[in-house]
Amino acid sequence: MVNSVVCVKQVPDVAELRIDPMTHNVIREGVPSILNPDDRIGIEEAVRIKEKHGGRITVLSMGPPQAKAALFECLTMGADNAILLSDRAFAAADTLATAYTLARAIKKYRNDFDLIICGRRAIDAETGQTGIQIAEQLDIPHVAYVKNVELFPEQRKVVVKREVEDHIETIEAPLPILLGVMEGLNKPRLATLREIIRSKNKEIKVVNVVELGGDLNLYGLKGSPTWVAKVYPPPPKAGGIIKSGGTRETVTELVKILVEKKLIN
Repeated sequence: MVNSVVCVKQVPDVAELRIDPMTHNVIREGVPSILNPDDRIGIEEAVRIKEKHGGRITVLSMGPPQAKAALFECLTMGADNAILLSDRAFAAADTLATAYTLARAIKKYRNDFDLIICGRRAIDAETGQTGIQIAEQLDIPHVAYVKNVELFPEQRKVVVKREVEDHIETIEAPLPILLGVMEGLNKPRLATLREIIRSKNKEIKVVNVVELGGDLNLYGLKGSPTWVAKVYPPPPKAGGIIKSGGTRETVTELVKILVEKKLIN
């Protein structure tokens, strides 16, 4: 048996994000929220491991009450139960404070884990740091950019393949371990009507800061050594040159322009 914890995040759909030109803040009002795509890959992998080796899957998230929708989606994909860490004290957390909060919840509620799975990165912040920091908090091994997982529960080990620049590394490591998974590992399933109905009876436990305990100075904004000063779009690109047609004259004209601009010799 392999007991898994999958850390997920509800994120705004970045395709719908806009930036206020006056405040330079991200406008979230009216923007739909979705389950972070890399985290869906993590849920799918945990379900496949459960189907092969048995065990239980707990989904863990930190966020506002509406994040229950993302957790319910995970339950419909095959997770067994979910925990939502929701309290104003957790707000405005950077990756370090977020990792502290998630790690404390894992130790308190699911300390029998064999495997923790996180998405490679969240599409709203793109830091890719939280999973690594959770592993450090729990003092367990961590492998990122994972594209293949093979578990050997009886031998208490895992063999993974991870993408590193222009090649693939194969790594053998002991359990328990945290894996940061990425696109290409699997194709997440769509929930069936049967699973959607069954999931209505699965538990989503909501935990506040009092129940979680720990050092209040390490949560949320207080526990965050980094913060975002301003968000702004990249400057618009200067106008380019567009030439159509594949004639010799067009090519000659383009070459002449590039030489004049000293882009080619």
